Amino acid sequence: MEARLAALLVRRRYLFALLSFALVAIVASGASRLWFESSYKIFFSDDDPRLVAYEAMEDAYTRGDNVAFVLAPDNGKVFTSENLAAVIWLTEQAWQLQRSVRVDSITNFQYSRAEQDDLIVRDLVEHPAELTQSDLDRLEAIALSEPVLVHALISEQAHVTSVNVRVELPDDSREQSTVVPELMADVYELRDVFIERYPQFDVYLMGQVVVNESFNEAAAQDTSTLVPLMFLAVIVLLTLFMRSLSTTLATIVIILVSIAATMGVSGWLGFQVNQVNVSAPIIILTLAVSDCVHVLVSYLKDLRRGLDKPAAMEHALAINIKPVFLTSITTAIGFFSLNFSDSPPFRELGTSVGFGVLGAMLWSLVLLPGVMLLLPIRVRTTAEDPDRNGAMLKLANLIIARHRLIFWGVLAVAAVLICFVPRNEFNDDTVEYFDESLSIRQAFDFVQDNLTGVDSIAYSLPAGEENGIVDPQYLHAVEAFANWYRQQPEVTHVSTFTDVVKRLNRNMHGDDPAYYRLPDDRELIAQYILLYELSLPMGLDLNNQLTFDKSATKFQVNISNLNSKQIIAVEERAQAWLAANTPAIQTPGSSVSLMFAHIGQNNIEAMMRGSALALALIALTLIIALRSIKFGLLSLLPNAFPATISFGLWGIFVGQVNLAVAAVFSITLGIVVDNTVHFFSKYLRARQQLGHSTEDAIRYAFTTVGAALAVTTVALAVGFLILAQSSFDVNASMGMMTAMTIGIALVFDLLFLPGLLLRFDRSPRD
Repeated sequence: MEARLAALLVRRRYLFALLSFALVAIVASGASRLWFESSYKIFFSDDDPRLVAYEAMEDAYTRGDNVAFVLAPDNGKVFTSENLAAVIWLTEQAWQLQRSVRVDSITNFQYSRAEQDDLIVRDLVEHPAELTQSDLDRLEAIALSEPVLVHALISEQAHVTSVNVRVELPDDSREQSTVVPELMADVYELRDVFIERYPQFDVYLMGQVVVNESFNEAAAQDTSTLVPLMFLAVIVLLTLFMRSLSTTLATIVIILVSIAATMGVSGWLGFQVNQVNVSAPIIILTLAVSDCVHVLVSYLKDLRRGLDKPAAMEHALAINIKPVFLTSITTAIGFFSLNFSDSPPFRELGTSVGFGVLGAMLWSLVLLPGVMLLLPIRVRTTAEDPDRNGAMLKLANLIIARHRLIFWGVLAVAAVLICFVPRNEFNDDTVEYFDESLSIRQAFDFVQDNLTGVDSIAYSLPAGEENGIVDPQYLHAVEAFANWYRQQPEVTHVSTFTDVVKRLNRNMHGDDPAYYRLPDDRELIAQYILLYELSLPMGLDLNNQLTFDKSATKFQVNISNLNSKQIIAVEERAQAWLAANTPAIQTPGSSVSLMFAHIGQNNIEAMMRGSALALALIALTLIIALRSIKFGLLSLLPNAFPATISFGLWGIFVGQVNLAVAAVFSITLGIVVDNTVHFFSKYLRARQQLGHSTEDAIRYAFTTVGAALAVTTVALAVGFLILAQSSFDVNASMGMMTAMTIGIALVFDLLFLPGLLLRFDRSPRD
C-alpha cells in the first residue's frame, strides 16, 4: 500500500502541490483573526472559581488594574522640598493619563486632623517650597506613623515612595489589547518627562497594567528574535548535513507552509496569541524539519546509488510514509493531551501544535515531492554502498558486541537519576516568570527589597447587613484579623478600614493618641464615616475600601515574594484563624497571586491524567500500526525513561517545577516516541521483508535511519534550546526541559534499544 501511495504522490506531484498551496491559502487566512491577548487572565478559564471570586471583588470595589511609579531619590530622602515637589507634579500629571480613575501618593494622602469641633481633611503635602526643615520632619513623622502609607506608598526609611494610578480598562479583552499599549505609551512618555525634569530620581514601573504589557513585550521579543534565530539554525544544520541547497530550500518551504497553516487553524478555532502559545511557530518549525529530513535522507541516498529523481523520491516515500505517519500521530497525541491542562494557554498550545504536526506530516508527504523534484540537484553517484563503512555501522557493531554491558549500564544510570525525581517540588514563582534582564523583573526585585511585597491576598469581609460595617463588633473582628496578619513573618503590609476608623476617632477627640482605637458606639462610627466621606475630594473616596451598600470592607495584605506553596499555606493559616476566632466574617482570600498558586498545583494533577491517557493512546496506536502487541509495548518501554531521567536531572540542578515544566512529560512523550518508531520500522522491515537476523536488522536500522535520527534530534534540541532563551520563564523552562529530554531519548534509544531487541526478539534462525 505504501508503494502504491508513493507512486501516486510522485506521479501526480504537481497537482498535489497546487492543491496543497490552495488549501494552505484557505487555512492560513484564519490568521487574520488573531490578535495578541496580554492579560494575565488568559491563564484561567472563564469559570475558574478563583477568577470568578476575584472579578466579583473587583466589581464590588475599585478595580485592581493599576500603574505604579516607584520613585527612588538619589539622596535617599523623600521628604525634601525638591523631592516632594516632584511627587506632587507626577501625582497631578498621572490624573491626566487616559482611563485614570484614582491617583494615590504620599502628597495627596487625605490627612485628617481636628480643629476644635471640626474635622479637617486635606492633602498631606501642600506648597512644598514653603516648608521649613521642621515642617518636613513633622510631615515625615506623620507619614511614617500611618499604617495606610508605610510599606505601601512610603518605605519605613522614607527613602522610596510610590505614586499609584488606578485605571479603568475595558472588559472586552480585544479592546484591551489596543488600550493597554496606548496607555503604556503614555506612561513611558510621562516617566521620561519626569526623569528629564527631576533627574535625581530612579523610576521603576510596577502594577498590573505594566505586567500585562510586559507579557506583550516578552512575546514580541521572542517572536522577533527566537523565530529568526531558529530559521538560521535550521538552514545551517540542513546545509551542513545534507550538503544541498535544494533540500534546504524545499524544507524551508514546508516549514513556512506548516507555520502559516498552524496559525490559520488557531485563528479559525478562535484562539488568540498569548505569551505561551506564541512559541507554537518554533515548535512547529522543528517538528516539520524532522519529517522532511527522514524523506530527504532516503531520497539523497537513492540518488547516490544511481536512481533517477522520480524513482528515488518514490522509494524514499515508500519506506517513510508509515513511520512519518505514525510519529506524527503519536506526537499529535502528546500535544493534544495538553487539553487536560487547567490553564487555557497550554490547551491552546497543545491543540495548535497538534494540528500543526498533522499538517507538517501532510505537507511533507504531499507537497515536498513536487517542490523537491522541481528543484535542480547535483549528487555524486557511487557504486559502493555508503553505509558499508559508515560511522553508524561502526556504532551498531560496537553496541551489538557489548550489548549486555551497555544495556545494564544504561539501566543503572537511569535508575540512579530517577532516584532524584522526588527532589522536585512544585513551587511556581510568578516574579521569576520574567528574566532578570527585563525592566519589570528589575522593578519587582527593587520593590521587594525597598518598599513592600509584590504578592498579595485580599478579602471582602462581610458585615452581614447593609451599613453593617459600622457595627463595633464587626470592626473589632476585622481589627483582630489585621493584628493576627501583622504578626505573620511573611507579611509586609496590611490594609484595613479599621485604621481609618481609629484615626477618625483620634481626630474627633482632639487628636489625643489615647483615642487611637475603635469606638464602641455604632451611631458615633456612622457619623465619623459620613463626616469623613463628605470631606474627601472627588476621586479619593472610600470606594476602594467599602462596598456601595456598606455591607463589606476590603481587607488586603501584601506579602514578601513567596512561591506558590507558601502563598497557599499563608491563606490556609488565615482561614484556620478566621474559623477559630471570627467565623462570622470568614471568607476565602482572593488575588492574582493566589490564582497563579492554585492553577499551578491543579495543573500537575491534570497533566498526570492527560499523560496517562496519551501513553495509553500511543501504545494502542503503535500496537495497531506495528501489528504486534510485543513490539508495540517494547517501543514504549524506552520512552518511559527519558522524561523521568530529565526530571531526575532537574531535581539535582533546579528542583523547582513551574507551570510549564509540569506539562513537559505530555509534550515530550509523543516526540521521543518518534525515534523509536523510525528505528522499529526499519528494524521490522529488515526482519520481516529482508529476512535479516536480529543483529543484522539492528545494523540495517542504524545505517538507514541512524543519521536521520541524529540530525532530527539535533534540530529538535536546538529548536527547544533556542526557546529556552526566552525572557519569559514559562517558555524558557519548557524549552530547556524538552531539549534535555529529547537529547536523552536519542542516547537512550541508540544504546538501550539494541540490547532490548537482542533479549526479546530472538528467533530460532538467530
